[in-house]
Amino acid sequence: MNCSIDLYNRDNIHQLTWPDTEAGSYAKRYLLPFIKGSPTTYIGNVATELYVLLIDGQVIPLTVNYKEYDNSYVCSPFTHYVTYAKQELVLLQNRSLEKALALLLNGVGVGLKLGSLNKAVHINNWLLSTNLCVELAPDQIEAILYYLRLRFPDHALAWRSLNRDTAKSQTDSLAALGCRLVPSRQIYMLPTTQQDGLPSKARWLVKRDYGLLEKNGYSVVSPDELARSDTPRLVKLYNALYLDKYSRCNPWFNESFMELALRERLLEIYALRHNETGRIDAVLGYYSRDGVMTTPIFGYNTELPQSLGLYRMLSAVLIRLALHNGHLLHESSGAAQFKRNRGATSAIEYTAVYDRHLPAYRRWGWSLLETVLNRIGVPLMKKHKF
Repeated sequence: MNCSIDLYNRDNIHQLTWPDTEAGSYAKRYLLPFIKGSPTTYIGNVATELYVLLIDGQVIPLTVNYKEYDNSYVCSPFTHYVTYAKQELVLLQNRSLEKALALLLNGVGVGLKLGSLNKAVHINNWLLSTNLCVELAPDQIEAILYYLRLRFPDHALAWRSLNRDTAKSQTDSLAALGCRLVPSRQIYMLPTTQQDGLPSKARWLVKRDYGLLEKNGYSVVSPDELARSDTPRLVKLYNALYLDKYSRCNPWFNESFMELALRERLLEIYALRHNETGRIDAVLGYYSRDGVMTTPIFGYNTELPQSLGLYRMLSAVLIRLALHNGHLLHESSGAAQFKRNRGATSAIEYTAVYDRHLPAYRRWGWSLLETVLNRIGVPLMKKHKF
C-alpha cells in the first residue's frame, strides 16, 4: 500500500495544498467553508467533526461522530435505521405489521445505543442524501481503512451511498476487505445514455409532463438567472417537501447553504417561476460526478393543487437535464411507481461498515442490522417498492 495519505481538520486545514484539478477546486469551494465555520452553520441538524483526507491527490471528506442521536441520517446511523425507519413504516399500509415492526425497532434502538452505533467515521461524506463515489483503486480503499483504523480505533468506519449500479468496484472491494454491507434503502436509476433514449412510454410521459410548463404558465429559471434574494424561497420550497411532507430526519439546508451552493456552483440549481405572478414554485439542485448525477435539493409549493402537476413538471425538467448531460440519473428513493413509469430501474443501496477492530458488544448492532435488513428489510423494500 504505497499510498500518500494526510488528514486535515480546522486546526491544520491552512496547511493543505488543494489539488489543482477540477475535483480539487470543487472540494475546496465546498468543504473549506464547512470546516472554517461548522457544518451546523449550513445544515441545521448536522453536528459533526469534519475532516479532509487527501490520498494521492484526491480529496475525501470525513465526518466523525460519537452520539448525536438527533442528527440527520446523513451522519447518524441511528437516525437512519431507527428514527427514520419508524416513520417509513406507514408505507407498508398494514397496521398490524407496522405495530409489530415499531415495537421491534424500539427494542433494537435501545440495544444500538448501548452499542454506540453512532460512534462512527463516515468516509466520502458530503452531508447530502446521496454521496456520489470518488473513483478509488482497491489498494487506495485498503489504505484508507488501514489508516483510519489506526487514527480512530474506537470508531466504526462507514461508507454510505453504495450500490452495484454506480459503485460496483468500490462495493466489491469493501466487501472483500471485510466490510459488512448493510442495506439502507431502495433507490431508482434512470439510464439516459442508452442509444435509443428512454423507452417509448417513458418518452411520452416526460414529454406530456414537460408540456405542463407552457400549459400552466411556468418558465424554467437557470442557475445564472437566480439571485441571492431568491434563496429564502428556495429553502422554503425544499422544506415544504423534504421536511414537512417527508421527514425532518432529512438535512435542514438553510439559506447560508443555498447561498453557498448557488454562488460557488456546488449544485446546479434550477427553478420554476410562474410567468404572471413571478413567484418561484419549484426548485431542484443537482450535482454530477463521473457520469452520474443526483438531486439533493428538490421541492415545490405543496399548498398548490396536486392537479397542477408541479412534481411532474420538475421531474421532467430534471430528466431533460440528465438527457442533455448524457448522465445516469440517480433518482434516490420514493415515488417508486412514478419513476418506474418513466424508465427507472431499482437497486439496493448499502452502507459498507468496517468494525472488525471493535469489541464484540460494538459489533453486535451492525451485525444485527446486516442480518435483519438483508433477510427481512430488502424483501419488504422490493415487495412494497419503497
